[in-house]
Amino acid sequence: MIKPFRKSISLVLLILFIASCHTVPLTGRKQLDLIPNASMLEMSFQQYDQFLKENKLSNNPQQTRMVKSVGSKIQGAVEQYFSQHKISDELQGYAWQFNLVDDKDANAWCMPGGKVVVYTGILPVTKDEAGLAVVMGHEIAHAIAKHGNERMSQALIAQMGGMTLTIALQEKPEETQQLWLMAYAVGAQYGAMLPYSRLHESEADHLGLIFMAMAGYDPHTALEFWERMSQMKGGQQIPEFLSTHPSDETRIRKINERMPEAMEYYHGPDGSGSEPVRKIKF
Repeated sequence: MIKPFRKSISLVLLILFIASCHTVPLTGRKQLDLIPNASMLEMSFQQYDQFLKENKLSNNPQQTRMVKSVGSKIQGAVEQYFSQHKISDELQGYAWQFNLVDDKDANAWCMPGGKVVVYTGILPVTKDEAGLAVVMGHEIAHAIAKHGNERMSQALIAQMGGMTLTIALQEKPEETQQLWLMAYAVGAQYGAMLPYSRLHESEADHLGLIFMAMAGYDPHTALEFWERMSQMKGGQQIPEFLSTHPSDETRIRKINERMPEAMEYYHGPDGSGSEPVRKIKF
């Protein structure tokens, strides 16, 4: 009786995967997405507002303006790219927001719907606007590619039998909230982050490179930034931003390989970044 039961479960999961398959709009990769976009955005906005209530915003006006300025430019690049490829509906319901939180951790993240937080602890490593664009482009790329949705969906299957987010919130609200916070790396106090796969990291690096180039930032800055982050690993404590990330040598090598493509999107700090219009491929 055990084998037929296992086969039935496997069949159900296979059907669930096929029915819930989503295409990453920028790469064409198929991914599992069990969560309706409206539900994802609603929970994202609630959790983001709650995080801001529980954490102190930076009182440094210059640094805060820089975060908001870089964020707005990356937002513009994302919206331009989606418009060029006639997939702007993928951004429906987005309510972009960029905040700088007073926290010594070298970290940053982006929730669904364009809800971004940068920690003051990462600013000494980013050094300037271009370095910050590397970080924000990377984190926004994670959200744009729905990597958090994918991790959350995988966790719902693995830990909650594939139940929908709505049912999970009703029946297991605390566990579901924990999964959410882990999936989107919202603060170390909530526990270990669900790790991004190497594929997720590669996608975020790649897409982030294109977005920062379109926003008017030299993509070569990404190489300098990741080298500095690599050097930080020499200390006793690994920065939160690097805690689940792949090897530095591999990352830097791949970014360097993609630099010619990224430079095609770069037209200087005052460039429009309007060409070329084509799909990013892996």
